[in-house]
Amino acid sequence: MSTKVNPIPTERLVVNIGPSHPITHGTLRIQMELDGETIVNAACEIGYLHRGFEKACENVFYEQVVPYAERLNYMSPVYNSAAWCWTVEQMLGIEAPPRAQAIRVIVGELARMMDHTVCIGTNLVDLGALTNFFYTWNFRELVYDLMEELAGARHMVNYPRIGGVAADLPDGWIEKALKTVDDIGPMLDDVKGLVLKNRIFLDRTVGIGVIDRDMAMSWGVTGPVLRAAGVPYDVRKARPYWGYENYDFEVPVAKNGDTYDRFMVRFAEIEQSRRIIRQAIEKLPDGPVLLDDPRFVRPPKEQVYNTMEGLIAHFKLVMHGARPPAGDFYASVEGGNGELGFYVVSDGGPRAWRVRVRPPCFQNFSVFPHAIRGQMLADAVATLGSINIIAGELDR
Repeated sequence: MSTKVNPIPTERLVVNIGPSHPITHGTLRIQMELDGETIVNAACEIGYLHRGFEKACENVFYEQVVPYAERLNYMSPVYNSAAWCWTVEQMLGIEAPPRAQAIRVIVGELARMMDHTVCIGTNLVDLGALTNFFYTWNFRELVYDLMEELAGARHMVNYPRIGGVAADLPDGWIEKALKTVDDIGPMLDDVKGLVLKNRIFLDRTVGIGVIDRDMAMSWGVTGPVLRAAGVPYDVRKARPYWGYENYDFEVPVAKNGDTYDRFMVRFAEIEQSRRIIRQAIEKLPDGPVLLDDPRFVRPPKEQVYNTMEGLIAHFKLVMHGARPPAGDFYASVEGGNGELGFYVVSDGGPRAWRVRVRPPCFQNFSVFPHAIRGQMLADAVATLGSINIIAGELDR
């Protein structure tokens, strides 16, 4: 991208934005070299929310990683833990029951919708549009209500399990989920009505923070940021999991790769998630929600309390854990911000020998300094919000 040149010679100034700044949320640092208000150069620093996730995973049993994983992308936590369970299932050579897979799809797409609405709302707040934030945050609370009824917790739900999910859907939950999915339609229409023809919004987003196809591909960018650049890559289509190949949905794409297109892609993806959820509920199969295999899955409490076999199986898993075969494994899903993958090295023991996360935010943030060069200082705010960096996933 060409850099704008100020015709009047000025002294260049290096400014520090973050981590203690509203747009960086205490977790990012950006150094910018400015010529007036034009960004000549930029460099990013991460690590302000580093919690040692990967090393922590190597010190606990595989099933104990589930609540840790939810702390990665805390805008859509249940998708992260389900992704970890999916990875371990590939290592063990098992598969969750069909009903459990469909439930993962339902709660996962609810989480994706929540992730996108929060991104849209907070990005618009950064641009000065506060009303939209109230609309999108209200939807997030409705999804939290569903999660609380499902798992007993609103945010970090610890609901997925290796081999399925912790419990079946409560009575009446499906009806409430469908109503929530229906209610987001008018909400999105209101938000779109407030911004899509708003001159301030268009001036702040169209042509701003361009990440084109070549730049995105070169930096390994995935998710809505990549699709806004015109690349229709989605793990749910490329390498289907949890039965996604059986659902009829589209992969929204744009072509310019600017902040405006990233908004539009997320709006469109929310509609596709609504479409997937309705299909999953309509096709929801009967049957168990947890695999019946005492080698890897704890037996029901009734068996633990009343049978010797159940008690022994429970004891073995609690004390010795599930033991995947030795080898290297990688599995990925389409998280809220792109391809979320786990690379795990097993030595045949109950704990991973090495764990490496492939966080979409790391690649997406890496391209950010290049996207804002030549832009105005205020444009960096709009661009950063549209990339939707989640530091818990970025730093790990």
